[in-house]
This record gives sequence, C-alpha cells and structure tokens, in this order.
Amino acid sequence: MRLNRYVAMATGLSRRQADDAIAGGRIILNGTIASLGDQASSTDSISLDGLAISTPDELKYLVLHKPAGYVTSRTQQGSHQTIYALLPEVYHRLKPVGRLDRETSGLILLTDDGEMAFQLTHPSYVKIKRYEAVLDRILKDDDLNRLRSGIELEDGLSRFDSLSGKGKNWQLTLHEGRNRQIRRTFSALGYKVLRLHRTHFGKLDLNGIVQGEYRLINKIDII
Repeated sequence: MRLNRYVAMATGLSRRQADDAIAGGRIILNGTIASLGDQASSTDSISLDGLAISTPDELKYLVLHKPAGYVTSRTQQGSHQTIYALLPEVYHRLKPVGRLDRETSGLILLTDDGEMAFQLTHPSYVKIKRYEAVLDRILKDDDLNRLRSGIELEDGLSRFDSLSGKGKNWQLTLHEGRNRQIRRTFSALGYKVLRLHRTHFGKLDLNGIVQGEYRLINKIDII
C-alpha cells in the first residue's frame, strides 16, 4: 500500500498529515528518509520521529454516543474535554469518521481502518446521517418551505435530504458533512438550534448505547 496510507493507519494521522510528515523528512523507511509515493508493507521497518510504527493486527470499529460538551479532536480546547476522555487508552489510536461540533450529541464512528474512513467521507460514497433538532421557536411554514427548497450559505446551497416534524422539534437527514451546516442553515433564517443530536450514520444507530458509552462493531455492520 502507499506509505501515506500505512502511516495514517499506524498513527491516527490523516492522510494529509501523513503526507506532510513524509515531505518533512520525519518518516524513515528501511533506514532511509521516505519520499512521497513510496510503498510500504508490514515487513518494512518504518519510524516516525524516531519511533517505530506499525499497523494494528486487527482493525477496530467503534460507535460512540457522544454527549454535548465534548470536542471531536485529539486536543483539548480550553476546559472542554475531547471524545477520547470517554474511551480507554487502547482505543485512542482510532480516528473519528467525520465530526460533530462541541454542542452536538450523538453517534460518532471511530476506526483505524483508513481505507474505510476515506470511503465513508468521500463524496462518491453517500452515507445518510439522521438528526433530531430542537429550535428556539416554532418554525414558520414559509421558512419550512424555504428550507425544503434550499438555503444559500457562504459555502454554497444547503438543502436537507428530508425534513419532518412540527413546532420546535424536527427530524432531518443529510448526506453532506459541511462544518456546522445544520446550525448555520437554521441560523440563516433567524433560528437558533438549542439541541442537535445525531441518531444514525448510514446503517449505524445508537440502540442500546447510553450517552458517554461506546460499542465495538464489525465492519459488516457499516457497509
């Protein structure tokens, strides 16, 4: 496999970060400084910043029920803990597939399967996400129609795949993953999302997983 993919799987870095590490001369492959485009396998000797790295013997897939207030990051932001504070250290190498903002709760998939993570976040592999949203006031019929037609944001048109509910409580689906897209879409019409919760990611759901807990799953549960 390509070296950047190997490094990403072995360390939890993104492929772009792995490319940066290779370009910066931080990766040693079989005793020599690695180059972008190099190939790697489990029989090679590979190190990052002088420390040997290797891919896991068995790929892991984990569903986390994220509470609001935790950041989807490896780095704590001020007093706000990261999602890794909810997981045993043995799973800290797993990377989240997509993100939920700090105040959004719900389903996050984590894995060390770099190829699957890439597929699940690539535009050509559509995975529908389902959310529950509570607004600060009753949604007007005119605004509901505008939402269903699409709202122009600074980064392009935002249109939910489906939108149902009444009053302040709404259920919606979305296949995109733009930053804070749901909150920004409602905000463009003057509404504040008081609570946002992701219940589904593709085939995955939170059945049986209480808030703050996780469940290990199999690859077949995802695809």
